[in-house]
Amino acid sequence: MKKGILAKKIGMTQIFDENGALIPVTVLEAGPCVVTQLRTMENDGYEAVQVGFGEKKEKVVNKDKGGAKNVAHRHGATKPEMGLFKKAGVEPKRFLREFKFENSSEYTLGQEIKADIFEAGEKVDVTAISKGKGFQGAIKRYGQHRGPMKHGSKFHRHQGSNGATSSPSRVFKGKGMPGHMGSVQVTVKNLEVVRADAEKNLLLIKGAVPGPKKGLITIKETTKVSK
Repeated sequence: MKKGILAKKIGMTQIFDENGALIPVTVLEAGPCVVTQLRTMENDGYEAVQVGFGEKKEKVVNKDKGGAKNVAHRHGATKPEMGLFKKAGVEPKRFLREFKFENSSEYTLGQEIKADIFEAGEKVDVTAISKGKGFQGAIKRYGQHRGPMKHGSKFHRHQGSNGATSSPSRVFKGKGMPGHMGSVQVTVKNLEVVRADAEKNLLLIKGAVPGPKKGLITIKETTKVSK
């Protein structure tokens, strides 16, 4: 992997290509990200690039809660994260993520990464935390069928039999049952970049992207080889 960027999901819309065909796209505010730290084999045992995205006020960076820490802060102790940002010469960032680029040695502290690292037609992998749905039943959670809805039926939206009788006398692991749905990390592979606008920091990705509006999105060049 040689390319990656952090983005914020704005929403979905549609555009038309040069032939007049309608294309549904997800609009992402991609970057600008800045390089906040470089991981090296000598210091860390691996090579990677840490990037920051999103503005954050300096007064809330590593906000002190303990009394001893407050005393130290009043006497001018340096906050750990602020030291990181000052060393890189950048403003505090809300999100920090690492990318294990193959060409990590080519990056420098404070370097900006913009949306134009991707081009129209490129394929990318998109990772985000999916929308939380709360506690849901087996029908919505797994797409199971409901029971008869006529009068007298005592089985409507239950998940069905939980197991056999005396043998094996247990519920098999993996049985689809009601529970918490969503709010998990999801990666959708091989999505197409329709448009990249570095001036407006926008990426248009064909189709749907996981996560809610304003959610953090990680975009990397795809690892899936299309046949």
